[in-house]
Amino acid sequence: MAKLLLLEDDPAIARTVIYALERDGFTVLHCLLLGDARRALQARTFDLLMLDVGLPDGSGLDLCREVRAQRPTPILMLSARNEEIDRVLGLELGADDYVSKPFSPRELVARVKALLRRSAMAPALSNSAPGGFEVDLAGQRILLHGVPLTLTRREYRLLGALLRGPGRIHSREQLLEAAWGDDSDSTDRTVDTHIKTLRAKLRQVDPAREYIVTHRGMGYSLELHPI
Repeated sequence: MAKLLLLEDDPAIARTVIYALERDGFTVLHCLLLGDARRALQARTFDLLMLDVGLPDGSGLDLCREVRAQRPTPILMLSARNEEIDRVLGLELGADDYVSKPFSPRELVARVKALLRRSAMAPALSNSAPGGFEVDLAGQRILLHGVPLTLTRREYRLLGALLRGPGRIHSREQLLEAAWGDDSDSTDRTVDTHIKTLRAKLRQVDPAREYIVTHRGMGYSLELHPI
């Protein structure tokens, strides 16, 4: 059962959100103020954070920045403002998704579920990964033999998903969910294109190995030994 933190200063909105999430089996801790949320994060861990932007004692964007510098917990920003600059700022600070008020509780629950599924395929929280890889979660980087790979956000998520199960075949649908979530414009061909560029970047660091293997009609796997 996933544990969620909701930082929302409007009690009416909070009650609606909590009801919708608890009906789907989630456990929700509600905080009205930024200070309360900070103390809650010091006392326990959560599987996902929902942070309002405008609060009486600050901004959820500040907490987003603080959390992202320390841990990869999925973050969903909530805001009454619908300007593009607010959404861009939240995403640049490390938020994983952004919902503008008023929103449908059903949509919010769907976004939460999608973020939790995507998080389950993220790189494991470890300083070292198999086969010479190293995951820097705070810096959102992956290194190969000590060399930082120049990855886009999507490539980072793709490689992270593969690193969670080296040798295991990941279907295109699984990789699409891990890197793109609910982006309806993305297709299997999008995965293939990004895998191609990811392979090229791995070869730049280690040209003697082919790390990503294609399994025709099935998907891709990460192999940590020369093939």
